Amino acid sequence: MQLDDRKVKILQAIIDDFIFSAEPVGSRTLAKKYNLGISSATIRNEMADLEEMGYLDQPHTSAGRVPSDKAYRLYVDKLMKVRNAQNLDAEYFKKFFKTRLSQVEQVIYHTAKILSEITKYTSMVVAPQLKSTVIKHIQLVHVDRQLALLVIATSSGILKDTLIAIPEDIDSDSLHKISIILNDLYAGKTFDDIDLEDLKEFQKTIFRSGALFDSLMDALAQSLKQKEEKEIYLEGATNILHLPEYQDLVKAKTFLNLLEEKDLLYTMLTSTEVDGVSVSIGRENPFAELRDYSIVSATYRIGDKVLGSIGIIGPTRMEYSKTVSTMDFMAKALSQYLTSLYGK
Repeated sequence: MQLDDRKVKILQAIIDDFIFSAEPVGSRTLAKKYNLGISSATIRNEMADLEEMGYLDQPHTSAGRVPSDKAYRLYVDKLMKVRNAQNLDAEYFKKFFKTRLSQVEQVIYHTAKILSEITKYTSMVVAPQLKSTVIKHIQLVHVDRQLALLVIATSSGILKDTLIAIPEDIDSDSLHKISIILNDLYAGKTFDDIDLEDLKEFQKTIFRSGALFDSLMDALAQSLKQKEEKEIYLEGATNILHLPEYQDLVKAKTFLNLLEEKDLLYTMLTSTEVDGVSVSIGRENPFAELRDYSIVSATYRIGDKVLGSIGIIGPTRMEYSKTVSTMDFMAKALSQYLTSLYGK
C-alpha cells in the first residue's frame, strides 16, 4: 500500500488536529474542519489504510484515531513547517542576551529557564564537563590566619573554589609563591591531564608545612573528583501538568518520577552529539521509561569544542515545529554567546 498525496494530506491534518486538541480525531472532524475536498466516508477509508500502514492508532475508548510514533517521525522529517525562531517570543531572547552573565553556570541556568518558558515543556541542560576543560589560572587567596581559598578558573568560564586549612605562619606571600608553582604545573592542561604526583617534588622545598601540602592535595583531588559529576539542570517540571492528558494523576506522577531519574536523562541527552537538532520520538528512545515522550536536543559549543547539551522533554503530541526551531536557535545563540566570552 502506497502513502500517496491524499493519505499524506489526511495524515498531516490528523497530526495537526491532535497536537492542538489532544483528542482522538475522527473522519467527521476532518471533513468539517479541513478543506480536504473529499467525503467523510472516503476519509474514513483512508484512515483505515493509514492505520494498517502503522501511521495511526485507535484508542480502545474512542472511534477516533491518534498519530503513531511512525506518523510523528514522518511529520518531523518531511511535513512540518519549521518556524522562524527569531520571530518567536523575541522578548525572551532579548532579555537573555542583554543580561551580562559572567559564569557558565549562570548562563546555563538562564538557558534552561528560557527554554521552558518559550516551549511550555520541561527543559534540560547538561552543564559543561570539566574533564575536557582547560585550566586557565589557579590562585590561592589568603582569607584569615588559618584559611585560604583555592580558586581554579577554566577556559569555559567555570570557577571552582575550595576553602583549605593553612598553618598560622603561612602568609600571603607564601601563598602567592605556591600559586605560581601550581600555574606552572597545571595552567593550560585539562583536568584529565592533571597528575598530582607532579606536586610532590615541591613538598619539601616550597611547603614549609606538611599540613598545608596535605590540605592542598585534598582540595585539588576534590576538584578533580567533581569533574566526574553528571550535572543536569531541569526547569519547568510542572509545565506538562497543564496539558489535558496529564490531568490523569497516574500519568502526572509517572512523569514527575521520571524527572527524578537524572542519570537516565543525562545519558539520553548526551548519547548523541550530532550537528543540529535531534528529535527522538516515543519508542525511538532507548530507555523504556522514556517511550511515552519525545526529546528534542542539541549541543552547545565554544568554538568547535562541544561543551554540553540542551533538550526539551514533552509528550509525543509535541508542538514540534516551534520546539525544533526554538532549540536550533538557542543552541546556536548559546554557542555564539559562550564563544564570545571564553573562546579566546
